[in-house]
Amino acid sequence: MRKVRVARFAGMLAAGVSLAALGFTTVAPVKSWAQNTQPLKIGLLAGLSGVYGDLTQGEAEAMQLAIEDVGGKVLGRPIEVLVADTQNKPDVAASLARKWYDDGVKMITGLDTSSVALAVRKVSQEKGQIDINVGAGTADLTGPACSETGAHWVFDTYALAHVTGGAVVKAGGDTWFFVTADYAFGKSLEDETTAVVKAAGGKVLGDVKHPLSTQDFSSFMLQAQASKAKIIGLANAGMDTVNAIKQASEFGIVKGGQKLAGLLMFANDITSLTLPVAQGLQLTEAFYWDQNDETRAWTKRFRAKKDKIPNMTIGGTYSATLHYLKAVQAAGTDEPKAVMAKMREMPINDMMTKNGKLREDGRVIRDMYLFQVKTPAESKGKDDIYNLVATVPGEQAYRPLKDGHCPYIK
Repeated sequence: MRKVRVARFAGMLAAGVSLAALGFTTVAPVKSWAQNTQPLKIGLLAGLSGVYGDLTQGEAEAMQLAIEDVGGKVLGRPIEVLVADTQNKPDVAASLARKWYDDGVKMITGLDTSSVALAVRKVSQEKGQIDINVGAGTADLTGPACSETGAHWVFDTYALAHVTGGAVVKAGGDTWFFVTADYAFGKSLEDETTAVVKAAGGKVLGDVKHPLSTQDFSSFMLQAQASKAKIIGLANAGMDTVNAIKQASEFGIVKGGQKLAGLLMFANDITSLTLPVAQGLQLTEAFYWDQNDETRAWTKRFRAKKDKIPNMTIGGTYSATLHYLKAVQAAGTDEPKAVMAKMREMPINDMMTKNGKLREDGRVIRDMYLFQVKTPAESKGKDDIYNLVATVPGEQAYRPLKDGHCPYIK
């Protein structure tokens, strides 16, 4: 059972989620945390179980690393972390967010499902509090659903479509069929990638929608195979993507000449699939543990708390929490609008982001990376999985501010 050093976990039992069910135990807080009776409360709402559970496990530990890196407190106040499993349900997440904000929580991060992120965004706007989306994909978070106190930290469907989709089209993948998760994220990712394909002169031959967290992709893959499209675009994530790729392999789709494009994939997905199955796949990430000396050193610290490869949501949770805490310190207050103003003013610099900028609409502008999965022969170990293909500057990877139609920006 893993240990997460926190002051307390609140709000979880109200949603019917026990600590034991999540595998968390509390331990005595470090001395400096217990000396102040008015802590700064921050929260992690994440899909810690279910289809995205493998991707999000480790986000709480990443938050603790950020807290350690500011000395365990800000403005002389201890930092209290609340963690809960959203079960990937918007109503559960919104209810928890409302309770947490009412109980004094000043920032919520994680929010790894687009439907959950959009639901919490509404509550955050109503309460005038800060939400920092790390794992949600929909670009609507910096478009129609943008917020003066909201941020979108790591990736979005626009960047994924333009970096991965653009590279695949450029390499000759000019006919596509989409296998798409049937909720906001999947629709947004398919729509964004379709625009990229058509802009390059390609064609979309069809699509099929599947329920979130489905186990059987056979009928969806047979439709994709029958389309004769050169590229089968997987507009899904987590175990849905892993299961789709495994079943495509069983049907011999790649051997038959069609290629798969995983439009949102993570390092954990690749290790789950194994290199013999995943080799050659191109994908976009904002972070890779083995990228440089700084990421390797941070990963060593992380793995002392949670022994797994950290992916971009885990790295992003650390980055978002660290920048928020630095901004509170610099602003001299936890008042949300003052903190957000400082977050926009300060450059984002940490182990995964260099000279990043939090844009007016809440979009973090930072480099994105196109990777190709190594072959077994290229790999030097089980966690050595990527070759870097291209570094895409943030100004090219993300949607221009003028095209997002964020309602509060004139």
